[in-house]
Amino acid sequence: MRRLAGLVGGACMLLAMLAAPAAAQQTDWQLPIETRRLDNGLTVVVSQDRSSPTVGVSVVYHVGMRLEPEDRTGFAHLFEHLMFQGTPTAPKGVFDRVIQGGGGRLNGSTRPDYTNYIETAPVSALAPILWLEADRMKTLDFSPQNLKNQQDVVKEEIRVNVQNQPYGLFFVFDINRLAFDKWANAHDGYGSFEDLEGATLADVEAFHRDYYGPNNAVIGIVGDIAPDEAFAMVEAYFGDIPARPTPARPDVSEPLNTEGRREAQADALAQVPALAVGWKMPPRGHADHAPMAVLAQLLAGGDASRLYQGLVKGREQLLNIDGGLGWPLGHAWDYDGPTLMTLFALYKPDVAPDAVLGAIDEEIARIVAEGVPAQTLAAAKTKLLADYVDGLEPFISRADELAKAQLLWGDAKTLNAVPGWVRAVTVADVQRVARTYLTDGNRTVIDRVPAALAPARGIAPPAAPAPVAPAQD
Repeated sequence: MRRLAGLVGGACMLLAMLAAPAAAQQTDWQLPIETRRLDNGLTVVVSQDRSSPTVGVSVVYHVGMRLEPEDRTGFAHLFEHLMFQGTPTAPKGVFDRVIQGGGGRLNGSTRPDYTNYIETAPVSALAPILWLEADRMKTLDFSPQNLKNQQDVVKEEIRVNVQNQPYGLFFVFDINRLAFDKWANAHDGYGSFEDLEGATLADVEAFHRDYYGPNNAVIGIVGDIAPDEAFAMVEAYFGDIPARPTPARPDVSEPLNTEGRREAQADALAQVPALAVGWKMPPRGHADHAPMAVLAQLLAGGDASRLYQGLVKGREQLLNIDGGLGWPLGHAWDYDGPTLMTLFALYKPDVAPDAVLGAIDEEIARIVAEGVPAQTLAAAKTKLLADYVDGLEPFISRADELAKAQLLWGDAKTLNAVPGWVRAVTVADVQRVARTYLTDGNRTVIDRVPAALAPARGIAPPAAPAPVAPAQD
C-alpha cells in the first residue's frame, strides 16, 4: 500500500483555532465547507483557504478491501496500482509527469472502506489534475502487460512487507482474520498470490465499471480557489461521465464477540516476542464512538498513556506499545464497518504473555473502577484534538478528510462536529465504554514469538520466508 504523503499547506487558521480559549472553541472551530452534487451523482466538497497559492485534491471511491470479490483477495489494492498505469488518452507516466513536473505530489491508498487518490500542487495545476482524474474515471489502459506488471509489483510488496519482514503485519491482517466472522471483514486485504495471479482483465474491467463511476465517488478540493470556480471546473471535466450501476453494499455488520479468541505464531525473523490485542468497537457514529476514541487515547496515545507508563515504564514488561481505534489502516473517524481497537507491543523474552495481558487488564479495570482524574481526561482530549487538527493542516490531507467524511458519514461537515463530540466526553462515558468493549470475551490476542522460543511454548515452527525478487516494471 502506498503511504499517504503531502505538501504542507499554510493552514495557520486551524492552529489558531486550536490555540483559542476553550469557550471560543465551542463555536469558532469551523472549516468553511461547501458541497454540491453533479447530475451524474459525483459529490464535490470544497474548502477555500487563501493562506497558500496551492491546492489539495482527493478523489475517494466507496470501495476498498472489505468489498473486493471473495476469490480475489487483494484485488482492491491491485486495482489501485492499475489506476496509475495510464489510459488510452494519457498513457502510463503522463499522470506522474504532469503533476510532479509542476512541483506537485500524488499518491493513493487502499483501506477497508475506501480507495483514495490524492494530489497537491500549485493552484494553477488544478485544471490538469482534474482532467487527469476524470480521464481515469472514464476508462483505463486495460492491457495484459499492465495487469501482469502490477501483479508482480503487488506480490513483491507482500514479500517485502509481510513475508520477509519481522512480525509481517500480523497485527493488521492476522488479527482481523481471528477477530471477525464475516469474510468481508476477516480476509487478508493484501491478498494471496493465488488470488492475485488469478485476476483477469475481465475482473479489472468489471471492477472499474462497478465501483469507479462518478456516483460512487467524492472529490475534495482545498486551497486557494473559490468554491464556485472549483465546482465549475469539476462540472467541466466530470459532468459528462455517465453514472454507472454500483453493486448493493452487503451487510458487513457483526456483534461484539462473547468469547475470547487467541492464537500463537512463530516468526523466523523476529528477535523478541510481540503481542497483538484487538477488541471489536462500536459502529461509526454510535454514542460510544467518541468516548471510545478518547479511551484509546488514554490507554495507548503515546508516551503519556496509561499502557506506556504502566507496562513500558512501570512494570518494564514491554519494549514499546502502539495502537488505537481503527489503527493502523485508518484512524478513529474514517471507518464504515466493523473495526477494532488494536494494540501492538514488543515484550521482553523473560516475560510471560499472560503477564502482559494481565497488566493490560489491570489498567482497564482501574479506569472502570476509579475513572480518571479530570486533568488527565482533559489532557487526553487536548492531545487527541491537537493530533486531529494537525492531520488537517496540509491541504492534501484536508481535502482527503473532507472527501472521506462526505463519503463515509454522508456529510463533510462531520469534520467540524468531531471536536465537539470529543469535548463532550465525560469520565463516566470513558468508564462505560471500557466496561462494555474492553472485555475478555470481546478480546482477540495473537502471540508472535521468535522461532527460537517456539518449541518451548509448543508453537509450530514458521514456514521459511519466500525469497525477495526484484519488482518488474
